[in-house]
Amino acid sequence: MSTVYVLEPPTKGKVVLNTTYGPIDIELWPKEAPKAVRNFVQLCLEGYYDNTIFHRVIKSFLAQGGDPTGTGTGGESIYGGVFPDEFHSRLRFKHRGLVACAGAGTPNSNASQFFMTLDRCDFLDKKHTIFGKVTGDSIYNLITLGEVETGKDDRPVDPPPKILSVE
Repeated sequence: MSTVYVLEPPTKGKVVLNTTYGPIDIELWPKEAPKAVRNFVQLCLEGYYDNTIFHRVIKSFLAQGGDPTGTGTGGESIYGGVFPDEFHSRLRFKHRGLVACAGAGTPNSNASQFFMTLDRCDFLDKKHTIFGKVTGDSIYNLITLGEVETGKDDRPVDPPPKILSVE
């Protein structure tokens, strides 16, 4: 008998990031992270992420985007400032493809930036708000994106992976 059980809650709602590496389907958990999901969906609807780059890619760890300046230091939430972390006991960084808020390095500093995990990252538990997961075959597009060549400060070399549009 398997000792692995699915502890993640059922998802509700979906966003598709159309990237230069193909579509990435993200299913959302609004019940467990309502502020993070509302912020992400509203920014998607406003076209905030259109034509933005993934400014940080670390092989076997994460791909980070959501900064309209492309520097890794910008971005705003729909709340007019940062919003607090939302941790849920059933959500852990146990596998690749999880989508979480990328804060400014301090607790409760979430804005528009997010990251997608490329592997298990237990050390991030209770440090970042997980609000969704990459699903279906689009996980292969994320894995391919995660293999891009990077330079200084884990920045992808030209051309960086890009979010073309969001559905």
